[in-house]
Amino acid sequence: MKTFLLPTKESGPTDDLSGAEIEVEKPEDDDQAALPCVLVFNSSDPSGAGGLAADALAIASVGAHMLPVVTGAYARDTAEIFDHFPFDEEAVSEQARTVLEDVEVQLIKVGFAGTPENLSEIAEIASDYPEVPVVAYMPNLSWWEEDKIEAYLDAFRELVLPQTTVLVGNHSTLWRWLLPDWSGDRPPTARDVARAAGEQGVPYTLVTGLVLPDQFFDNVLASPQTVLASEKYERLEAVFSGAGDTLSATLSALLAAGTDLVAATTESLSYMDRCLDAGFRPGMGHVVPDRLFWAQPEDEDSEPDAEEASDFALPPHETRH
Repeated sequence: MKTFLLPTKESGPTDDLSGAEIEVEKPEDDDQAALPCVLVFNSSDPSGAGGLAADALAIASVGAHMLPVVTGAYARDTAEIFDHFPFDEEAVSEQARTVLEDVEVQLIKVGFAGTPENLSEIAEIASDYPEVPVVAYMPNLSWWEEDKIEAYLDAFRELVLPQTTVLVGNHSTLWRWLLPDWSGDRPPTARDVARAAGEQGVPYTLVTGLVLPDQFFDNVLASPQTVLASEKYERLEAVFSGAGDTLSATLSALLAAGTDLVAATTESLSYMDRCLDAGFRPGMGHVVPDRLFWAQPEDEDSEPDAEEASDFALPPHETRH
């Protein structure tokens, strides 16, 4: 593991960093305002692998409160996405603005918004709250129609990236989106991707899944000027769904709680790795991260005796139709 800490405010300016700072306004220290709040734009995922379900579990697990704004719904199982049904932009805007008038938000997280129109509304809302950091996650959209992908990526680049504080995405996804004309003999580095994002106004980019020798992946936090942190993990054999939502949601919650960017990144990657390591297969498709791994009994061999277990058994469902 290699970690490069961001300089403190006392250390003065440096040419290595973009100069952007993430300043999170913490809630008042009292019993009624104990949890930082994260406004999340994302779609509903009925499989529970990603989307708002992943966001909710990950954000709650690290001690923040999620304000979910539903941008649409997937038709999917644990193996693949078949379709997506977006909300119209007015419904998305009304959800967000109504809760923003009531609750002080420490951070905005942008997941899959479904349409360019929804992205436009999200960008407008973010611009109305310039003091609130934005974490934007770009998922793999290869399941979608080509014309919809192109329109969505164009809108995200033009509207959301200028508002984004930290961009999160898989190396392959970000490379093909931000560097479509890359012609080098080697794949672009995380800094190459961060530079491309920086041209759109993004100060920090977290690039995941960079392939390394010997079955390892690297995950790199970079600015256009330098690498800030890197974490290497061994590749797991299973195929997972929902890792990106888990990581970006965890990062959002930690930043909202006031954790500095480098520490929040390393903690988020560690949490995601443990979620994947404890993953389970609820259906016939991919493995789903267990975001509540920490709540499982430590001794897996210990089982309640039959008499104890029967006390909590549900009565049979005898309804007749």
